[in-house]
Order: sequence, then structure tokens, then C-alpha cells
Amino acid sequence: MTESNGSAKTSASTTSGKSPAKRAASTAKRAQSQAATATSDTATSAREAKETATAGLQSAGEATKNAGRAVASGLQTGQKAVTANAAKAATAATAAWTVVKNRKAIAAGAAAGLVGVAGAAFAVGRSTAKPQVGPLTKLMGGRI
Repeated sequence: MTESNGSAKTSASTTSGKSPAKRAASTAKRAQSQAATATSDTATSAREAKETATAGLQSAGEATKNAGRAVASGLQTGQKAVTANAAKAATAATAAWTVVKNRKAIAAGAAAGLVGVAGAAFAVGRSTAKPQVGPLTKLMGGRI
């Protein structure tokens, strides 16, 4: 009986077992399925990487725009300050040039003022140094 059982096992294993071609086809199908899954996973990962890179580029672009705006604002502020200072400098230079251009007239005016003050001081001092006289003496120039 053991012999018949042994042959039964042998025939059962050959009838229930797959032929090498079927095993190879099954293995190929599994490999193809795994490759398709891996390809799908790779495509998904690539898509996610692309989206992440795009988001990173957009963030960098926004940061660049913000930095550009800050620089432009700083340049405008600097330009306004330079313009204001240039206007003040131009006004001061104009006043200085007017003084230099009219220096002769200014010097003449100052000299005339000085002579006028000195003459007024002399006249006041002269009148206070004279003795008091009457109206007839003043009329005759001091002869009487």
C-alpha cells in the first residue's frame, strides 16, 4: 500500500503541480505586476517631487519679490533724502554766490554805515563840547 500511496503522491504532485512554463509565466506576471506597482510609485514620487519643487520655486519667487519691493522702497526713501538735501545745498550755494557776486556793494554799504556812525558820533560829541551861548551869539557865529 505504501507503494500505491507513493505513486499516488507522485501522480498527485505532478497533476496538481505546475509545469515549468506555467511557473515561469506566473513569475513573469508577478514580476510585471511588481514592476507596474514600482513604476506607479515612482511616477507618484516624481509628481510629488515636481509639486514640491514648484512650491519651493514659488516661495523663492515670493521672497525675491518681497526683497525687491523692500529694495525699491529703500531706494525711493534714499532718493527723496538726496533730493531734499540737494535742494538745501542749492539754496545755500545760491545765497553764497549772491554774497560773493555783490561783495563790492556789500563792502561799500558797510563802509558807508561805518562812516555815518562815526560822523554822527563826532557831531554829537562836538555839540556837547561847546559851551552854552545865547541866540545872538549863535547868530553872529560867536563874535558877540
